[in-house]
Amino acid sequence: MSGSLLSRAAKFGLAAMAALSLAACGINSVPTAEEAAKARWADVQAAFQERANLVPNLAEVAKSAAEQEKEILTGVIEARAKATSIQISADDLGDPAKMQQFQQAQQQLGAGLGRLLANFERYPDLKSITNYQMLQSQLEGQENRIRVSIRDYNEAVRDYNTRVRTFPEMIGAMIRGLEPLVPYQAATPGADVAPSLEGKL
Repeated sequence: MSGSLLSRAAKFGLAAMAALSLAACGINSVPTAEEAAKARWADVQAAFQERANLVPNLAEVAKSAAEQEKEILTGVIEARAKATSIQISADDLGDPAKMQQFQQAQQQLGAGLGRLLANFERYPDLKSITNYQMLQSQLEGQENRIRVSIRDYNEAVRDYNTRVRTFPEMIGAMIRGLEPLVPYQAATPGADVAPSLEGKL
């Protein structure tokens, strides 16, 4: 084997080893995990937006309710306005303060919806309205979709954060300047678990 052929083989061997080293240190896997977490966040936002979109329908049903329900409804509509005004972009997922602000706004809307729907229990006539029954079913389904999307997001964040913080993939994260992401946390214990609306409505 000639010297130039040996030299080329050695260079190829070094290039292959360098590529394997970079792969082992997460140069590709860490950004892939980050993108997966960001995609799951988009699912969380979509689920919350779908819930917010149901509030105007709830307003129509509540027109048949008593004054007390109208007062609670006003609170729900205000909470919806606040919740939909706070948006977290994929670039903000590492900011605990912004995440907390978003979580609190969503929790306030969820709590307001819960109070309003619980109050409807005292009005049997409302429960016989077809629109109310359909809305009750939609809200129940949406709370479950929110719960599932949050669970999937948190799992993607856990995977990404593990890669960012453990050797050797943390080297790739450091090279790219990647930071851990913030999981979705309930502002109060149990707020990230979908409530059971059965028997309450």
